Amino acid sequence: MAMRGLTVFIADIRNCRVRELEEKRINKEMANIRTKFKDGSLSGYDKKKYVCKLLYMYILGWDIDFGHMEAVNLISSPKYSEKQIVSLVQLQQSICFLQEDEANWSLVALDCLDALGYLGITLLMHENSDLVRLVVNSIRKDLDDNNEIHNCLALHAIANIGGREMAESLASDVHRLLVSPNSKSFVKKKAALTMLRLFRKHPDVIPAPDWAERITNIIDDYDLGVCLSVTSLITALAQQYPEAFMLAIPKAIMRLHKVIVERDFSADYVYYKIPIPWLQVKLLRLLQYFPPTEDPNMSEMLHNVLQTIINNSQETPRNVQHNNAQNAILFEAINLAIHLDCESDIVRQATNILARFILSKETNVRYLGLETMAHLAAVTDELDEIKKHEETIILSLRDKDISVRRRGLDLLYSMCDVSNAKTIVSELIRYLHIADYALREEMVLKIAIMTEKYATEHSWYVDVILQLISSAGDHVGEEVWYRIVQIVTNHENLQEYSAKMVLHYMRSPHCHENMLKVGGYILGEYGHLIANLPGASPIEQFNTLHARFGLCSLATRALLLSTYIKFINLFPEIKGAILAVFNQYRHVLDAELQQRACEYMAIATMPTDDLLQTVCEEMPQFPERESALLSRLNEKTGQTEDKRTWNIGGKDSNEKTPANLLAATKERNENGSVDDLVNSVSNTSISAAGGENGAAAPANGSAAPPTPATPAAKVGLTWKDQLAPGYESWYNRLRDGTDGILYEDSILQIGIKSEYHGHLGRLAIYFGNKTHTQLNSFAVSVESPEGLVVANSHTLATSIGPSTQIQQLYSLECQQIVTEVPLIRISYQAGSTQSIYLKLPVLMSRFIEPIQLSSADFFGRWKQIGGAPREVQEIIKVPGKIELERARTILVNHRLGICENVDPKPGNFVATGVFNTSLSGKVGCLLRLEPNHETNMYRLTIRTTSDVVSKHLKDILHTALLYRPAPSTR
Repeated sequence: MAMRGLTVFIADIRNCRVRELEEKRINKEMANIRTKFKDGSLSGYDKKKYVCKLLYMYILGWDIDFGHMEAVNLISSPKYSEKQIVSLVQLQQSICFLQEDEANWSLVALDCLDALGYLGITLLMHENSDLVRLVVNSIRKDLDDNNEIHNCLALHAIANIGGREMAESLASDVHRLLVSPNSKSFVKKKAALTMLRLFRKHPDVIPAPDWAERITNIIDDYDLGVCLSVTSLITALAQQYPEAFMLAIPKAIMRLHKVIVERDFSADYVYYKIPIPWLQVKLLRLLQYFPPTEDPNMSEMLHNVLQTIINNSQETPRNVQHNNAQNAILFEAINLAIHLDCESDIVRQATNILARFILSKETNVRYLGLETMAHLAAVTDELDEIKKHEETIILSLRDKDISVRRRGLDLLYSMCDVSNAKTIVSELIRYLHIADYALREEMVLKIAIMTEKYATEHSWYVDVILQLISSAGDHVGEEVWYRIVQIVTNHENLQEYSAKMVLHYMRSPHCHENMLKVGGYILGEYGHLIANLPGASPIEQFNTLHARFGLCSLATRALLLSTYIKFINLFPEIKGAILAVFNQYRHVLDAELQQRACEYMAIATMPTDDLLQTVCEEMPQFPERESALLSRLNEKTGQTEDKRTWNIGGKDSNEKTPANLLAATKERNENGSVDDLVNSVSNTSISAAGGENGAAAPANGSAAPPTPATPAAKVGLTWKDQLAPGYESWYNRLRDGTDGILYEDSILQIGIKSEYHGHLGRLAIYFGNKTHTQLNSFAVSVESPEGLVVANSHTLATSIGPSTQIQQLYSLECQQIVTEVPLIRISYQAGSTQSIYLKLPVLMSRFIEPIQLSSADFFGRWKQIGGAPREVQEIIKVPGKIELERARTILVNHRLGICENVDPKPGNFVATGVFNTSLSGKVGCLLRLEPNHETNMYRLTIRTTSDVVSKHLKDILHTALLYRPAPSTR
């Protein structure tokens, strides 16, 4: 019921134009409330009204120093609305007392909690508040309550505050409400959205793989609203844990089929003749985060769903709302069809529909049409149908809406190939002069990338890039001019033409500083190639550069000074003019310029030119690598709430999307001896039968594509803090081997088998149930350290039968130097939920390939690497006596090749190897191990081409040499 007095009071406050009038009105009302509170016959309604007025004053920032006892008196009110209001004011009063008497803060805080209301929590508390930990128990009580109103209030508070402490304490309670069969539908909806909020804010707190099965099952809930809420949650979780939520694929397809094809839905969820369009859109988008299903029945069912959506789109919309809902579903369906098979008949139908949409009068429809067509262009090899609309797409660059212009640019970039590159690039350069400033940097990057990728003539590439730098210099990042320098350096036939053209552009009255940087580098290296051309004599080249020297930044001046010293080497006849410049800048305030001028002056005035010629030798070719322009463009387009299911650009730009990465990993696994590896693991089982669950992990590689395991950055240090007691004894045995038992207790036995080749490896883990009862809710997740990619090859069975084993295959890729090992988490239900955290013995040394060197080669490279920091040395005192054969075994097990007859002393070990990575290249490793039998010590000396590898390899071998395995009791 509305409170008229409160409404009038708020209106009066809002009508106050200056602070003085507001203060006067506040004081008048506070005096009135004091008077009323002295009247003992106030009704509950009046008390609530006056307390609400106090609350409004508090929200406006005024100090409230009375009304506490009146609020306390209202606690006994049977009306829920009065309890909720009063609790907020009592919280405020308690906070005031807390500020006045810090010594009794705990008592005051507890007093506050006794009367705390959820409106007060959400209004007055933030996630870092000191009182949060004190309200957690109160919130948990309401989550455990059978009153759904109390459940919802608690869920609101958790979602609004959302602090880490609250998430860690209450996430499991929220999950319990979500999956409980006794929870009402609207409680489940709020629980799903609350968990989504907690996951987005603190993803490491939510053990999503453990909860995946029960959360996914809620998609089948009879209440479509619950299904909608949980689909939002699963969409977020599946982006980080795709392998754990593979079960969502058939459930999403069947739910879509029921709603769209079978028309099985409640009339309450029909929006302008369309059944629950929000759920349809979310389910269609969810399926884009997974690879296409291999189940033929599911594939046919999904095909029927998509075809029905395409057919329904032909209906004439009844009104704007119907049109918007229909288009939302259609566009998401087209995106899914493209994701599944861009050459399918459905996609061909969709192409014709998109051609109409990009001509639509509605801005939103044009925007979505261009975006979806860009998706198609990004993944298909057949661009002819899209090229038919090239003129329309180019016209979209001049649309009045900048969002449409941006999507038009994306589409032109995605559809560009050798046949139309010149047309598209010339149009974009023409448009660049009038484009929005917000678009120009992105346009420059895309023009530069298209020009480099699709140039059929080297001269055209140089012309376009120099034109870009000349006309849009302020928006040209350093990556652009770095790249043209690399390409000119690596292509000899470009060098003369580039020098001639850059000299021409530098003579423009409006020459940009980036052009001077390019000109300084190219003329310094290749200016002699055009020195005999008219207008390009050495002194003219120097004068052209030096004319703008004083207007440049310090960094550009430093570059030009380097160009000048090269000119002295190339053109001795202009040495005098350049020495005058060096002499002038020997006394400037900037340390960098002064140092260069002094050093170059000293080199140029030496009696002989030997050092000058050595210093100014022509630059070698740059190593071939991925263009930095692509990385820069990906940075600009990668920051969205949900991960993109495709990348803007051609088909090659989408090779690293999640689905393609999974397919690539699967192909790698199938090329190796995975069958032998799995079979060897299976033969070491702890019991007889493989049983039904033993077949859950087929050894023929025909399972679903592998998916990357949980990245370390998402998990943090919590797993390390929870490692299983006594894991070290099992782990240490496997540090120096490739197969064996990783962990064993009375319920579960875990074993591994592994093999490695270069920067790739394969790891099979088998899980054996030692009991006579089934283990349910079985889940495994892996935390991989930075630089190591761990991907599994199929979805693991969710249960293990009695005396049965199942197995899981992982592919490993060492991308960079790795100094940590992966962690694995195993959880299952055996009476209660059990979780085991272990280290996987995937050490850096596993990715070393042994090599053999002669004595001369070894010591030659030993001297070439030199001392610290690439050399590390340590004296190791071992327990017991030195065992040379054991030391030899350790070196071999860590994949180092022992070189015989290299060290002059026969008892010393010399070993070599190459550490392999896919992104950071190779690292050569040399080692000497010198035993001293009298003192039971080793002197370990390692030299590698990376100081990080040297230190970490030393630590690995140090631990291995010290370790003495206890006698086996098995």
